[in-house]
Amino acid sequence: MEFVLLGFADMPHLQWFLFGLFLIIYIIILMSNGTIFLIRKMDPVLQSPMYFFLANFSFLEICYVSATLPRMLRNIGTQRRRISLVACATQMCFVLIFGGTECLLLAVMAYDRYVAICNPLHYPLVMNQRVCIQLVTGSWTIGIPVMRGQTYQVFSLPFCGSNQINHFFCDIPPIFKLACGDTFVNQMLVYVVSVLFVMVPFLLILASYSKIISIILKLPSTISQAKTFSTCSSHLMVVVLFFGSAIITYLRPNTRHSEETDKMLSLFYTILTAMFNPIIYSLRYNEVVMALRKLLYK
Repeated sequence: MEFVLLGFADMPHLQWFLFGLFLIIYIIILMSNGTIFLIRKMDPVLQSPMYFFLANFSFLEICYVSATLPRMLRNIGTQRRRISLVACATQMCFVLIFGGTECLLLAVMAYDRYVAICNPLHYPLVMNQRVCIQLVTGSWTIGIPVMRGQTYQVFSLPFCGSNQINHFFCDIPPIFKLACGDTFVNQMLVYVVSVLFVMVPFLLILASYSKIISIILKLPSTISQAKTFSTCSSHLMVVVLFFGSAIITYLRPNTRHSEETDKMLSLFYTILTAMFNPIIYSLRYNEVVMALRKLLYK
């Protein structure tokens, strides 16, 4: 069985513009996130847990966007939009794994900022190298069996009628629309997994930042408050961008799913977050800017 990824087939007059645009975006994502990953390895100043998590996050963004953009570029460039059931399931599985990992890693980064600001004296002890590696390893591996099971239950459904997926990659909501029969149980399982991997990390992040903000407001001067908040404001911007679009996509009622809205939201949490992430962090962290300058002037 084969599916057809429609993507942006309704805009044939913009085919080469979209191809060029997304190709440039992909190159920017690879170069910018790759640079952050590289300078963290090379610069001794960037060896704190915060930059360890940031480097892993940048590597994850490269993996995440590479699960969707290369095929989308191929589909736009060649107009060959067919994808086999196995290839579609494989793409969905990787997108879900990387998406779940991103949710967990963002929660880990929020916890890191919480310990650094709320318990600074214990920070080196709590966030030692072993703990950091365990947190990152857990973020990468916990979701693998769950997302594989999620993919299996989606593609165990019978498909009939149209095989056209009105999306630029194999995502859960548009695949459900092609299924025959009742998908209520499958949708409930999607909601359960979404709550565990999206809402729970998001609530943990909110709890961390509510405590962080309460500590910041107790600082004696506005300069101290601004300096302390600047260390976590970039992370908060990425959280809002990623979780906002992901929550609307996977946790709103199925009757309110608009295919065009889903495509736009998916662009945010799969592609635009990966592009804005290095820009946001580079502008907020002077150490990253200085390390980048040293790399360029070598």
